[in-house]
Amino acid sequence: MPHIQVLDTHVADLIAAGEVVERPASVVKELMENAIDAGARAVTVEIQNGGMSYLRVTDDGCGIDPLDVETAFLRHATSKIRTEYDLEAIGTLGFRGEALAAIAAVSRVEVLTRQPDRDLGVSLTVEGGVVTGKEEAGGPAGTTMIVRDLFYNTPARLKYMKKDAYEGAAVFANVQREALAHPEVSVNFLRDGKQELLTPGDGALKSAVYAVLGRDLALGLTPVRGSGEEHITVEGFASLPACCRGSRNLQFFFVNGRFIKSRTMMAALEEAYKNQHMVGKFPGCVLHVTTRANAVDVNVH
Repeated sequence: MPHIQVLDTHVADLIAAGEVVERPASVVKELMENAIDAGARAVTVEIQNGGMSYLRVTDDGCGIDPLDVETAFLRHATSKIRTEYDLEAIGTLGFRGEALAAIAAVSRVEVLTRQPDRDLGVSLTVEGGVVTGKEEAGGPAGTTMIVRDLFYNTPARLKYMKKDAYEGAAVFANVQREALAHPEVSVNFLRDGKQELLTPGDGALKSAVYAVLGRDLALGLTPVRGSGEEHITVEGFASLPACCRGSRNLQFFFVNGRFIKSRTMMAALEEAYKNQHMVGKFPGCVLHVTTRANAVDVNVH
């Protein structure tokens, strides 16, 4: 048996990147969540070639302190938790502190960030996990992350990527979910220079539903609301029986602002329509479940 040895740091980072970054869609998810955690009221996502060659996420959030920009790209570096007890009640979308390190390990990243109370921000470039440049720079308040040439240094991962149209559609699906999860944030999505989504960010779930699903689908939904034990509330929209569809693609469930897939919730939703005797038809929904933060273990659930 070969001797056991500690992996080179670069190799370990590439493995960790594979756990977090599967494709452009997962990059967009991580960066959008960081933007929302930073208090952004508007987030713009722009991709080219399915997000493989170019992906940009811009927000108007709190920005990053110039002293912390490089630290943000280290593994397990995060501003969102401090002690083990914080893990018992995660109130943010991100918390592990691995996303930026994982993304930077397998791409070329440019960051431009400025805090609102500073005249100047900072520009940082990272290639393959290595910082290649840092300087003061002007720019709007908030943060812009540009990710180029995803998996350029991991050809084994690159060959498993699908066509640009497929990867772009996966990115769009993640953007739509984030828009439905956070109607208080205006989400703008551009693919190859064409705008495909713009939500108003007025805080009304109905507005986000109209923007994401379209007027015709939205008109087939009716508002619902309920509550139960353990401080659980459920609110959102569900299909009218006559407007159910031939697949479950229009079922969106969120828990404390996170999109989830849950067979239990799917079964509960469809049980409510059992007396409608629908054959080959499934209800759609956009349902937000809210409960205490310490009632959800985001590492497990």
